[in-house]
Amino acid sequence: MSAPYSPYAGCVAALLTQHGKEKLVAPVLASALGCRIEHVTGFDTDRLGTFTRDIPRDGSQRDAARKKARIGMSLAGLPIGMASEGAFGQDPIAGMLPWNIEVLLWIDQRRELEVVGFAQGPACHAHQCCDDWAALEAFARKVGFPAQQLVLRPDHVDHPVVAKDMHDWAALAAAFEEMRAWSNTARVAVETDGRAHANPTRQAMIRAAAQDLVARLGRACPACGAPGFGQVAAVPGLTCINCDTPTSQARADRLGCPACGYQTDQQRSGPTTADPAHCPRCNP
Repeated sequence: MSAPYSPYAGCVAALLTQHGKEKLVAPVLASALGCRIEHVTGFDTDRLGTFTRDIPRDGSQRDAARKKARIGMSLAGLPIGMASEGAFGQDPIAGMLPWNIEVLLWIDQRRELEVVGFAQGPACHAHQCCDDWAALEAFARKVGFPAQQLVLRPDHVDHPVVAKDMHDWAALAAAFEEMRAWSNTARVAVETDGRAHANPTRQAMIRAAAQDLVARLGRACPACGAPGFGQVAAVPGLTCINCDTPTSQARADRLGCPACGYQTDQQRSGPTTADPAHCPRCNP
């Protein structure tokens, strides 16, 4: 049996983070690619944007990840670097469930290559205004505090005064009283902390993004041999089972190379026809 394709065996990649992401991605990359992650410090990544919204993120998720990766590479003096960037929103189907999207960007300066690992799924992302301790305690238990950490503010979720980094119930109670003292309404706003070390469901999504990244890095382009060959788009056109009309449902995956731009379509396994509910002719 031939050994798996591993273009980064023995390499070292810089990872700039202050929220414990190295513990999530390093084991995945070490076992799958045989490379080592060098945890880089010395730069406050909150300067590039915070989940508490006091510092807005400039640009897209990928832009922010690229900035962090480049800074980490510069600080470590390494030609390879990576960075993670997350976002929260609503699920893309019904728009009703909290949703987490994670991007894990790999930069290989020697190959002039960027490869992105991606994962998305349900999130622990909620907020509430509380009139008393009983309401805050009920919210905290529902979201899984203290494993899932919380952020408190007086009055409303956009107040500039913020309390975070509470690791137990005593600290939460003290922060609640402090925020009530700041409040003009005696109300305290609470929300889930979105930082990686403070959000267990996000940690699972970052690991999933790492798995996606190593799958891409472990696949060579059939045209030029560069690592990172993988899905770049879904190809619509699965035909309706009733009338054979092409629908918006994906019939194939478009695979592409981040180095030379070569692309090819790969037919999806699974259903070969689409439900009429997705058909523009049967269900206009």
